[in-house]
Amino acid sequence: MITTGLLGGSFNPAHGAHRAISLNAIAALDLDELWWLVSPGNPLKPQAGMAPLPARLASARAMARRSPIRATAIEAELGTRYTVDTLKKLIRRYPNRRFIWIMGADNLAQLPRWRDWRGIARLMPIAVVARPGYNGRTHAAQAMGWLRRFVRPADQKAHWTDWRPPALVFLRFSPDVRSATAIRQANPRWYERYAGRALRDPLTHSPIGDSERKGPA
Repeated sequence: MITTGLLGGSFNPAHGAHRAISLNAIAALDLDELWWLVSPGNPLKPQAGMAPLPARLASARAMARRSPIRATAIEAELGTRYTVDTLKKLIRRYPNRRFIWIMGADNLAQLPRWRDWRGIARLMPIAVVARPGYNGRTHAAQAMGWLRRFVRPADQKAHWTDWRPPALVFLRFSPDVRSATAIRQANPRWYERYAGRALRDPLTHSPIGDSERKGPA
């Protein structure tokens, strides 16, 4: 089995904190590689200010360079919109891989808003990365009322492949305050640097749509 972490997000744009968290998770969980699932469209996020998918994937591919991280927009090919559907299809499509879902503590606080979030926990183990400003609220979140019984000791994190889901482990790394919001505020048209580039998905090798199309409204 190839051990593979899955980190979903808009990557609008990808930045150094994404890379640092991912490399730390790879080391902590002893992963062979980690995939960034660049979302075609997050149902819980407004489309205003969202850069085109090709630009976001290009930024993720550039940030993942020379690492065991692979950026992909495979959800566009799978035709899935919700995480639970994506994970089911990935498990069927890659039977030689063992997956673990990786998410920030901020997303864990929102987890009850996700479609069939308990189903997600039953599909594969989950690793939650601590984030400044969210960690105190995470344990009081609605999701933890159900997930608390499945929390595994952090010192066993490298043995996650032995766990039967639901299984949850918390990871703590040095805080990284870099954010996509700050990057967009400093340069609202950051995506223009990727315009006009031919792009293939690094995982599926499928062509990705025209990166020259109109940017965020």
